[in-house]
Amino acid sequence: MIFRQLFDPFSFTYTYIIGSRTGGEALIIDTVLEHVNKYIKLLEELDVKLVKVIDTHIHADHISGISELRDRTNCITIMGDACPADVVSMRVSDNEKIKLEKIELQAIFTPGHTNDSFSFLMQDRLFSGDALLIRGTGRTDFQNGDPYDSYYSIFERLLKLSEETLLYPAHDYNGNTVSTIGEEKKYNPRLQVKNADEYANIMNNLNLPNPKMMDVAVPGNLSLGIDFTKQKTINGLSFKDFSTYIKTNEFKLIDLREKEEITKNGIISNATNIPFHTFLDTFKKNRKLDNKKKYLLYCAVGQRSSLAIQVMQSYGFKDSYHLIGGIKEWIKKNNPLKLDS
Repeated sequence: MIFRQLFDPFSFTYTYIIGSRTGGEALIIDTVLEHVNKYIKLLEELDVKLVKVIDTHIHADHISGISELRDRTNCITIMGDACPADVVSMRVSDNEKIKLEKIELQAIFTPGHTNDSFSFLMQDRLFSGDALLIRGTGRTDFQNGDPYDSYYSIFERLLKLSEETLLYPAHDYNGNTVSTIGEEKKYNPRLQVKNADEYANIMNNLNLPNPKMMDVAVPGNLSLGIDFTKQKTINGLSFKDFSTYIKTNEFKLIDLREKEEITKNGIISNATNIPFHTFLDTFKKNRKLDNKKKYLLYCAVGQRSSLAIQVMQSYGFKDSYHLIGGIKEWIKKNNPLKLDS
């Protein structure tokens, strides 16, 4: 496994690059926009392909690089299902698994710092976002934060993990790089409390100034954007037209989502599941594909499918289309899905 911890000295943000192997797949957790070029250069040097980028929550102290990385690498953008950001192309629920070849990360819903905060557990390592910091905890006084939620997330979820679990937070302001769950139980001053009320009293009296970039970063990170107008221009079909095309039986219907997404939400009848990056690799590796075939593609919100259509068009597949808004639009129209794929 490849693992790198990077630091932004202006927002004190830690970014994590995880790779399955040399020549394999990679994901990034909690990126900073200003360092996107650095991430891409390092990925090239490590000889890994970026396939997923995760934000643990809506950050208030910097603009995320998640949208820029999506546009430059075709990676899948991931956040928890409590997040309102419009950049997300794959939402994960509590305890859901994110897979990267042989690596798995478990999503853990840990609200409190914000109401959309998630942590991610990978074997012996916890990426805690701002839920649990080294010798501290994420403040709870903005973005619908709540000290009682924070207490539950930390004491009933994170501190229940093995004490040997390595703790990698999204921020540190004192030069610390890593801790363990056991260390935090013993030495984190905010965790030396008897109950939730005592913890809430500490958090409600921190009297911290707002992050310097809060007025810019929060609205900015909420609207990094999935462009539905652009989806339309890339052979995008409305729900009505997409449904009509399906009924003609002239097209091969392909679901580009991950297996876990289909298990959770279901699949359109007669669709074949080919995950997004597997589908792209098919076109890049096999240049003798029959471009006279017709395809209908869809994903969660139309982001992956529009990118796939662009690649297909570059290989001469002109008679291929995708559903604007993806499966979210399909569900909104009250159309049935098969729960078994």
